Amino acid sequence: MIEQSFYDNERDNDNNNDQKGGQSNGKENRNEKKKINLPITKEMAHNLAAGDYVYLTGTIYSARDAAHKRMSEVLANGGTFPLPIKDQTIYYLGPTPARPGQVIGSAGPTTSSRMDKYTPALLALGMTGMIGKGRRSKEVASAIKENHAVYFAAVGGAGALLSKCIKKAEVVAYEDLGAEAIYKLEVQDFPVIVVMDDKGGNLYGE
Repeated sequence: MIEQSFYDNERDNDNNNDQKGGQSNGKENRNEKKKINLPITKEMAHNLAAGDYVYLTGTIYSARDAAHKRMSEVLANGGTFPLPIKDQTIYYLGPTPARPGQVIGSAGPTTSSRMDKYTPALLALGMTGMIGKGRRSKEVASAIKENHAVYFAAVGGAGALLSKCIKKAEVVAYEDLGAEAIYKLEVQDFPVIVVMDDKGGNLYGE
């Protein structure tokens, strides 16, 4: 599982740091951990490569297929777009209800292919980042390259862990969709791995 490699890398890095006297065990870390303060510009996206481990801090937006369908209809009808899309990152997320004292419920990723038919149009508008899980279509891969964007994978099955990295959540559009409404999320050190970059890199090997 590609996403699991994030935790494998974390364990390897911790082991390396624990070597006595700061000496390396001779095993080079091929994937450096990177911290990014959002938003992601096209230049920042271009400097990322498939396999990079990244921690995101700042504002992202959540949207699943129902919200994407509505945004597509807004574009088709010339309406007002519900969020500032340029240089923004969308997390394919439909959170569970928050328990008392929590900012948000379980916040694991949704299968990204559900959004594939809507994604090229959003990338053309300036969206630079997407977070989800699973493979993307050839059309999305081409749009990522053309528009200098990046596709991240979050760890599937780790929704409770990921929710701890979300410090604030508020509905900003389509409240009637419930969990599939668009949320504005403030995240801190949100862990993801680059699975598709704008140079054709693809951890899924396509």
